[in-house]
Amino acid sequence: MGEFDLIARYFTRPVRHAALGVGDDCALLAPRPGMQLAISSDMLVEGRHFFADVDPEALGHKALAVNLSDLAACGARPLAFTLALALPRADEAWLAGFSKGLLSLADAHGCELVGGDTTQGPLNICITVFGEVPAGQALLRSGARAGDDIYVSGTVGDARLALEALLGHIHLPGELLAQARQRLERPTPRVALGLALRGLASSAMDVSDGLLGDFGHILKASGVGACIRTDETIKLIAAGAYPSSATGQFDQKLLQQCTLAGGDDYELLFTAPPQHRAAVAAAAAQSQTAVTCIGQVQAEPGLRLVDAQGQPVEHRFASFDHFA
Repeated sequence: MGEFDLIARYFTRPVRHAALGVGDDCALLAPRPGMQLAISSDMLVEGRHFFADVDPEALGHKALAVNLSDLAACGARPLAFTLALALPRADEAWLAGFSKGLLSLADAHGCELVGGDTTQGPLNICITVFGEVPAGQALLRSGARAGDDIYVSGTVGDARLALEALLGHIHLPGELLAQARQRLERPTPRVALGLALRGLASSAMDVSDGLLGDFGHILKASGVGACIRTDETIKLIAAGAYPSSATGQFDQKLLQQCTLAGGDDYELLFTAPPQHRAAVAAAAAQSQTAVTCIGQVQAEPGLRLVDAQGQPVEHRFASFDHFA
């Protein structure tokens, strides 16, 4: 099977939104009047971002999900995406699973594949996604202000807990490992919440490399500091796939590491003024996505952690670094 046969069989579909899709040297996108294009690229490399034996359908899902998560963090509605795919060989069974996972998620969000490239080489997946957002309404990292509440959507730490188990560092019973691995390999992009937060959130980003490290980017861009309650973040992992009896077998340091610096969560981390609390709750209900307030933005620079009693928590948590 040649390159163009591969594209035609697994990745060519009728155009729905784009002015011109797969088949020419360029795709053509036409955002609606008054809209801006939101564009993001992410690369997944075998051995660095996923295990060699990962289910190809799950990998197809995640490859697009991490990009849709960036659009969600910007408050943008998905439009289209391109796929650059390097494959060791044209494995039809693998391609069938990968394309199914990829395009099922694309269909769920009305995001069409409009072009890209394929070549032979080590397994490498690069997606560029395009969305639209009304001019001046994009959620940015630079808008947090002292006094704002800090929120995170869904649960965090589950993906890191699964990774620790898959690497053999901890033991998770079969059912719990399956639930945690679902969070690692099939993250849920919070697109509906991102759209609902336009005009409410003062800043936003998605959690990909770890909650504390990622939030540090908001603090730097906004020129502020923050205080985060560690007891609230630990509750997030316990409120997810695991009953309290399961999380009780792990020490607090591991739970803190998973929730505060785990990464691969792809939840939304955002700030909003206190007067918007009711509206944020309504946005969460509208998007059917739980959100939890985990702290407040402060004028004093730096990131401080406190426990349930308000006492300082010393930490040396570091986020994932591709070159560390």
